[in-house]
Amino acid sequence: MYPPIEPYAQGQLDVGDGQRIHWETSGNPGGRPALVVHGGPGSGAGPSWRQLFDPAAYRIILFDQRGCGRSTPPASDPATDLSVNTTAHLLADMERLRAHLGVDRWLLCGASWGSSLSLAYAQRHPERVTALVLFSVVANTRREIDWVTRDMGRIFPQEWARFRDGVPAAERDGDLSAAYARLVNDPDPRVRDQAARDWCAWEDVHVSLAGGYQASPRYADPVFRAGFTRLVTHYFSNLGFLPDGQLLRDAGRLAGIPGVLLQGRLDVSGPPDIAWQLTRAWPDARLEIVESGGHGSGHGVGERVVAALDDFARA
Repeated sequence: MYPPIEPYAQGQLDVGDGQRIHWETSGNPGGRPALVVHGGPGSGAGPSWRQLFDPAAYRIILFDQRGCGRSTPPASDPATDLSVNTTAHLLADMERLRAHLGVDRWLLCGASWGSSLSLAYAQRHPERVTALVLFSVVANTRREIDWVTRDMGRIFPQEWARFRDGVPAAERDGDLSAAYARLVNDPDPRVRDQAARDWCAWEDVHVSLAGGYQASPRYADPVFRAGFTRLVTHYFSNLGFLPDGQLLRDAGRLAGIPGVLLQGRLDVSGPPDIAWQLTRAWPDARLEIVESGGHGSGHGVGERVVAALDDFARA
């Protein structure tokens, strides 16, 4: 990864609905525009994203999606209205940001939920995308949501039982993401926080089968976990606000856009079959399996992302 750098410009963009999204630019102002599309939903775009890009070659653009990071109002506030926080809203925000920054076309680099959002944007606006570099690829299908919230209990039975038992007994056989979405919006702050803790504990369990994984310190922050869990359960319980399977069915719309998909073999949160299915319908995409990699940029995945971005910078 490249050395840390600081942004040369940043701001808050009014995107309507009472929402302002935080953006920043770093690297070379005259370089190849590249947009970071962070995961979660609700994780925010941390500064380490900048280090994936050659700062001499890229104009690196980060933004925090609605409700998270430095965007306002924060989803951690239970009074923040999430009805204006959907995939359609996020796609519109990305277009407003592109126009605001005077970008004609840009490369998208996304991970996990950010890979889904990047695919949705590219399928809707293919003329605005020069390339896609995606890792920990997911498509937010019903099958994937059920896998994350229920079927992975076969791999982590004890931990999943604790996760399941975090919701009332009457809801344990139903949609667990919807049950948690209700709990993290409960009027009682103690109920909200316990549900957020239970959800984040499960997140920490299932991100990887790779050894040596350390729990994420961000979940210790009550403000972060409140906003993160409100957003992730909001999106999970609505299948990412996309028709089930749309991103896979419409992959043909990406024809002509070069892509690199990086997937960890040990990524139990996002098994490689989704990325593989995308490449069957998207001939301009290349899938690279990182044998020791899990969900995220660790265990060699990040280095392969950097290499892919370097290749596109030279193209």
